[in-house]
Amino acid sequence: MSPHPAKPDARSKLLDAAMSVIRAKGYSATSVDELCAAAGVTKGAFFHHFKSKEALGVAAVEHWSEMTGAVFANAPYHDHPDPLQRVLGYVAFRKSLLTGSVADFTCLVGTMVQEAYESVPAIREACDKSISSHAGTLEADIETAIEERGMSPDWTAKSLALHTQAVLQGAFILAKAKGGAEAAAESVDHLTRYLELLFGAARH
Repeated sequence: MSPHPAKPDARSKLLDAAMSVIRAKGYSATSVDELCAAAGVTKGAFFHHFKSKEALGVAAVEHWSEMTGAVFANAPYHDHPDPLQRVLGYVAFRKSLLTGSVADFTCLVGTMVQEAYESVPAIREACDKSISSHAGTLEADIETAIEERGMSPDWTAKSLALHTQAVLQGAFILAKAKGGAEAAAESVDHLTRYLELLFGAARH
């Protein structure tokens, strides 16, 4: 085994470049030339790995899902014994990630789907899969919290898990509009209060 870690290949460099450049400029405004420059690869290398910008976009969504999935899978909120506290811990963890520039903390998938949902169906489908799969990681804890509290709601764990993503993506839009994380953090705090009220009402 080599003592030196393998250098990232052109494909990996392009995917990493896509995550940063598209979050800063948007999908439509990002050109293949800019992605190649940011990745430090030739245009020939780009088309060796991706047949089009659209193909890179789909691959970037999948890459994003893998990278962020690992971060959330290893996050400390999973250690809470109470399922509701795990859900609230997830929201708190999302708030803790609101650091750096807007492009540093906003969601690649949310950025791309807002632009390409109608014009590039393959990207919309990849983004839907990413957002829905991530929301799905909350469903079991929400369902258990419902059961433990003896609730019989007219909504589902799945719908609430997706709602958390709607609030978070909306918070990112506010951050972009206002140029900073403060409004986004306030929205996340409102989501926490909403969840506490939603589940707390069943205790009385």
